[in-house]
Amino acid sequence: MDKMQSIVVLTGAGISAESGIATFRGPGGLWEGHRVEDVCTPEALERDPALVHRFYDLRRAALAGVAPNAAHRALARLDAEWPGELLIVTQNVDDLHERAGATRLLHMHGELRSALCAACGVRTPWSDALPPATPCAACGAKAMRPDIVFFGEMPYDMDRIEAALAQCDLFVSIGTSGAVYPAAGFVRTARWHGAHTIELNLDPSDGSIHFHESRMGPASVLVPEWIDSVLTDA
Repeated sequence: MDKMQSIVVLTGAGISAESGIATFRGPGGLWEGHRVEDVCTPEALERDPALVHRFYDLRRAALAGVAPNAAHRALARLDAEWPGELLIVTQNVDDLHERAGATRLLHMHGELRSALCAACGVRTPWSDALPPATPCAACGAKAMRPDIVFFGEMPYDMDRIEAALAQCDLFVSIGTSGAVYPAAGFVRTARWHGAHTIELNLDPSDGSIHFHESRMGPASVLVPEWIDSVLTDA
């Protein structure tokens, strides 16, 4: 990794779990007490908008009770101090990366503190409850919904992500299961283009075999250690 210039970091639920945010898949396929199919699909939104909106209202409100942990803070330090190219791509919809200070950041699966107009596509910062049929300030349609990428929908900024993966020298995956696509395929894209690949995870992911290195342990320990080494060598 001589003359490393560009880093892409992918973060998943494991990095926020230590802050008290539930991981995506719980016992029995439940997500915070709900079947994923009941709260995270376009069909669920059409079938029971009140349930879906209420679910994300509660998750948005719960953000006030959690805080960034050492892994988020370490990535914010990398963002501030790394002199080369950096893109942090998160699958998480919480705002802990931002609150830690990261700025070179993309939310590929949307954000809890954002609302999306299903009619005109405008995304609006949102911190309060979002009842069904809330009107859009831009177009007036009563079509505001949680700005969450549901199963079956296209993640945000895929062109930018793919471009970054194609030219990065180092790809690091933190706290991801390796089971949800397209993010699960990022390691293979980066490796195919010549990047060194590292996995930092509590347990081996479904895609561990594709990484050059796999380091197991809590993100709050592994991430600061890795970033210390990267910045020392910069």
